[in-house]
Amino acid sequence: MMSMQNFIETTLTEALNPVFLSVENESYMHRSSSPDAESHFKVVVVSDVFQGERLLARHRRVNGLLAEALQTHVHALALHTFTPDEWQARSAQMPDSTKCAGH
Repeated sequence: MMSMQNFIETTLTEALNPVFLSVENESYMHRSSSPDAESHFKVVVVSDVFQGERLLARHRRVNGLLAEALQTHVHALALHTFTPDEWQARSAQMPDSTKCAGH
């Protein structure tokens, strides 16, 4: 069985052909009943597919690709979507993670 992180990486790679993709399992930063939890992820995806799309449309696209996982396994998905030009303009710096109230 494929891990949730691998599922997210594979799905987004196949659908968006990203020039950069980072999928970080941040479950350890949140309350979880299991040390192996795969419920909270930060996704940074840079793709030409996002050209001309507003932020909401980009997030809807990614959420649609991951809809099944979001309904069953993934509790939180922090999305950071960029075009290659936007990513270059921010000097390819990773966005900060959201702080959890529990940790």
